Amino acid sequence: MSNQTDNTKTALILGATGGIGGAVAEGLAARGWRIRALNRDAPEAARRQPRFDWIQGDAMRAEDVLKAAAGADVIVHAVNPPGYRNWGQLVLPMLDNTIAAAKAVGARIVLPGTVYNFGPDVFPNVTEDSAQRPKTRKGAIRVQMERRLRAAAEEGGTPVIIVRAGDFFGGTRANSWFSQAMVTPGKPIRSVTYPGKSGIGHQWAYLPDVAETMIRLIEKGDELPVFAVYHMRGHWDGDGRQMVDAVGRVLGHPVKVKAFPWWLVPLAAPFVPFMRELREMSYLWDVPLQMRNNKLLTALGEEPHTPIDEAVKTSLAAIGCLPAA
Repeated sequence: MSNQTDNTKTALILGATGGIGGAVAEGLAARGWRIRALNRDAPEAARRQPRFDWIQGDAMRAEDVLKAAAGADVIVHAVNPPGYRNWGQLVLPMLDNTIAAAKAVGARIVLPGTVYNFGPDVFPNVTEDSAQRPKTRKGAIRVQMERRLRAAAEEGGTPVIIVRAGDFFGGTRANSWFSQAMVTPGKPIRSVTYPGKSGIGHQWAYLPDVAETMIRLIEKGDELPVFAVYHMRGHWDGDGRQMVDAVGRVLGHPVKVKAFPWWLVPLAAPFVPFMRELREMSYLWDVPLQMRNNKLLTALGEEPHTPIDEAVKTSLAAIGCLPAA
């Protein structure tokens, strides 16, 4: 790993303006790390978050990533193409740029993983080593991403940490099932739209908990395998009611539950990128999927875990769904 003359470690965050990338960057900065972030509009990003060292550049340009990575101990790859456009064509080249830069400077790569790698054939209980036979295009790309990272680690000696978690909620960026399907950002909650079937369990991951988990693993990096993959348990909603009930408790009264209009998704998918995402991932609401965190507990001793009511209250406040105090 790279050595800093002042013993301050440096993390390059790709995707620092996004949900998980921003949360990891903030957490590392609070622990004394130097945060460097690549952005296509560095002056604007610096205005919004002046604590970070913003570098003008694009994660889709190998030379930009390599320049930004100079002296970095860790590269957090939490970036997506702008607006998720051309996702399938750009995601793997972007990852290749990160792998090349990490190899050149001796940095560890950290990737926020997903459950998309897995198909229903390994449900309901999924481990880190379960067979990856995805049923979606996005899942197949995710499998390729992890294969390339495994090769970089086991064949090239570049250490990798991957943390897989359930559906994110929390943070100010409204790009999740919770904030784009269940409630409407910026508006008082009069009802909750639930995408799943009654009685079908679903796994949630509170974004600050995911970020904290990644940070703790980064801190223990030298004790981990060269290719280290961990699952989070997060918040397991065993019957599809627990998340809704938590919203009711936060509001102080029960909330009306509406069924998600799945019939609308195919009609909107050609025009709304998020609807295309929903359409591909709809199978995750039809059957239960539960990831065990035994391996993570062995590595960390515990999983960072915010109580569900606190997590939901903070999440709703962040997207403007609760009245001002």
